[in-house]
Amino acid sequence: MSSRTDARSPEPSSAERVRTVLAAARSLTVTTHGYRCDLVGAHALDDRGRLTLCLPADCHLAAAVACAPRGDLAAMLQFTDVAPTAVRHRVRARVTLSGWLTRGGTKGDPGTPGVELRLDAVRATVDTGDDVVDLVGLDELVLADADPLAGHEAALLLHLTDDHPDAVTCLTRLVEPHRLHGVRRVVPVGLDRFGVTLRLEHARTHEDVRLPFRVPLREAGEFGDRIQALLADAHACSRRRRRLYTRP
Repeated sequence: MSSRTDARSPEPSSAERVRTVLAAARSLTVTTHGYRCDLVGAHALDDRGRLTLCLPADCHLAAAVACAPRGDLAAMLQFTDVAPTAVRHRVRARVTLSGWLTRGGTKGDPGTPGVELRLDAVRATVDTGDDVVDLVGLDELVLADADPLAGHEAALLLHLTDDHPDAVTCLTRLVEPHRLHGVRRVVPVGLDRFGVTLRLEHARTHEDVRLPFRVPLREAGEFGDRIQALLADAHACSRRRRRLYTRP
């Protein structure tokens, strides 16, 4: 039986990756001229991917936008996508949005007034490592959707890793044999609508391999069927692997 990783596996586009990172991120870093801050739980996205910061009305950023000569403030927003499982080099991608912050409406209760700052983006990039930085067209970003597993990936990966190490070991049957030479540990490190990504850890290096689903999933509820289909393919594979460590 041929390996499931022989051919180029389908994967999200750069625009979809950006939308997914923005949807799943809980924190970001904002940089303006002479100022930098980290925000947690302060951003929201609309259906077109437009980003809004929800901040206290008396914060530095709100004041800087209000005092800007034209009412807009040049800003760079950075998001870091970190693997939820315990592996080396956990940063999977860095997304950077550059543009102008302008004041939107107000929100919050009278006791804790807040303000919305909208980002009018002019540039978007995604850095996936290995010196690869993709410039993403703003039109592409508007048309792209976040992955249906964006809000579920962390819980599903941790469940697979912590509660089903035998299933992870079984999935290695779908990896080309030569890629398993010298592998010390295998950990699921990514999950999207197209498939599962396994991290193959060697003594000092690592390699990521994608195992594609037979059919891309459309919603999170389909994950169970897709992973069971992968495991069925793995059980049907005639190759037998030596046991690999799949837990930290």
